[in-house]
Amino acid sequence: MASTENKKEWFESEDFWTNYGPIIFDDAHWKEAPAVADFVIELADLKPGSTVLDCGCGVGRISVELAAAGMQVTGIDIIQNELDCAKQSAEDEGVELELIKADLRTFTTPKKYDCSINLYTSFGYCDTVEEDMEILKNMTAPVKEGGTFILECVSRETAIINFTEGEWFERAGWTVLTEFEPVGAWEGLRSKWILLGKDGTRIEHEFIQRLYTAVDLKNELLKLGFKTVEVCSDFDHSPYDQNSRIMVLIAKK
Repeated sequence: MASTENKKEWFESEDFWTNYGPIIFDDAHWKEAPAVADFVIELADLKPGSTVLDCGCGVGRISVELAAAGMQVTGIDIIQNELDCAKQSAEDEGVELELIKADLRTFTTPKKYDCSINLYTSFGYCDTVEEDMEILKNMTAPVKEGGTFILECVSRETAIINFTEGEWFERAGWTVLTEFEPVGAWEGLRSKWILLGKDGTRIEHEFIQRLYTAVDLKNELLKLGFKTVEVCSDFDHSPYDQNSRIMVLIAKK
């Protein structure tokens, strides 16, 4: 994915995904993939042969499941190693994926899709609000009339509800230490992840995720031409309330 500036963002680093990929995509997240794909199919009313654009597809966790269910899936990601893993997973499962290395800040396509998705809290990491909104526009522009856009992300509300100053756990052969703190008036959430290896290796990464309210993003999607935007706290239509785990937006054109 080509960068919009000479400055390289952390999410463009191959090393980051090599080090943190096994932590992010642990066994639990792989096991939930079929259920998430089923929810996407249901929420978007997809049928075999329906077209899906998976924005930030990563290693193909959801793309492969959707393709296995008969969808025509195009996955976009900025990291070639991730796309290579997605390709290998698709080949292992005997399904076809169209995979594109592209930057969502600049990505455009004349093709229209029945559904576009951005899942697993991969929105809000750019330096500016303008870049985030450009990504939102580029992810939704390819949705055809009558189509659906599904966004799963941490919202300002869910960040506050579920806030913790940090935790530690064992995963993928590492001891993982995390530290969290709000940025400004909850405009963002600063996260620091420290990996400690049994051989004494220490790897650190710190980043800020910009936090938007449900109303912020709902209004933006309405401005982008969607007729309705439903806000839920999970893919099962759970109400978006004081018990919300995450935010899921389901927008219909």
